[in-house]
Amino acid sequence: MATATLTLAKAVNEGLRAAMERDPKVLVMGEDVGKLGGVFRVTDGLQKDFGEQRVLDTPLAESGIIGTAVGLAIRGFRPVCEIQFDGFVFPGFDQIVSQLAKLRFRSQGKVPMPVVVRIPFGGGIGAVEHHSESPESLFAHVAGLKVVACGNPVDAYWMIQQAIASDDPVIFFEPKRRYWEKAEVDLDATPMPLHASRVVRPGSTATLVGYGAVVKTCLDAAVAAEAEGRDLEVIDLRTISPLDLDPVFESVRRTGRLVVVAEAPSEASVSSEIAARVQEACFHSLEAPVLRVTGFDTPYPPSRIEEDYLPDLDRVLDAVDRSLAW
Repeated sequence: MATATLTLAKAVNEGLRAAMERDPKVLVMGEDVGKLGGVFRVTDGLQKDFGEQRVLDTPLAESGIIGTAVGLAIRGFRPVCEIQFDGFVFPGFDQIVSQLAKLRFRSQGKVPMPVVVRIPFGGGIGAVEHHSESPESLFAHVAGLKVVACGNPVDAYWMIQQAIASDDPVIFFEPKRRYWEKAEVDLDATPMPLHASRVVRPGSTATLVGYGAVVKTCLDAAVAAEAEGRDLEVIDLRTISPLDLDPVFESVRRTGRLVVVAEAPSEASVSSEIAARVQEACFHSLEAPVLRVTGFDTPYPPSRIEEDYLPDLDRVLDAVDRSLAW
């Protein structure tokens, strides 16, 4: 059984490589993805091994990248587009919402749209403006798009391959501040389904739910709470659209308390959707209101104060304290 210790960035790279070896119709395209290997080196070595016809350095034009990918998908290719930073996706937003999300439905399934749009997202790397956004709620609202967020190297390796194999367009969020964290990856394992949540730490006192970078924050909070005799269950959402909330419902019916953690602002967000649906499904099991620990409803701040903006261990533990005191 083959295993490898991989960073999250390398796991995405290896997942892309596996998909490209399996299917010659898989293409990688984006700004600096070829010779440079991407700004985070996620695509490093792919152009050398697969050639410039399959790993394409594009102009600095996100609308052109997505529009070209739509045309390639119509002709039977499976393009993987890299958006260099989260805040750069918006010039391509029209193409994603108006074309990519709708063509399969508009054609009654005759025209699949197997396009993956990879987006490094979130803060925590000390970057400048437009480099630390969390736009996942915008995409989750758009019918026709699938939206996922890997949070560790194991998921990164398998989820990118599953996203590429999908005939629906997938927005694939990668937590950039976790790119360099390592884990052992079983390259021969049977992966869990792409659109499925997972309990990553069982518990009984309260439930923490997150996705992407904040899953580790939740796990750290659970370890800290254990010293105080509190047994927190942690769930990695993994899929943002469609939401797989059955594991969350099951957990909340046992613990009676839920704290949702996300980097994105709270208003009209994925976190508010989770809170609403848990309240509908688990009303009689809740011992306290669903609480949320999120980014603030402001533009992302300068890097010198981003630690005050991002959900951290103290804010998560404070929410747990408030929930238990209700």
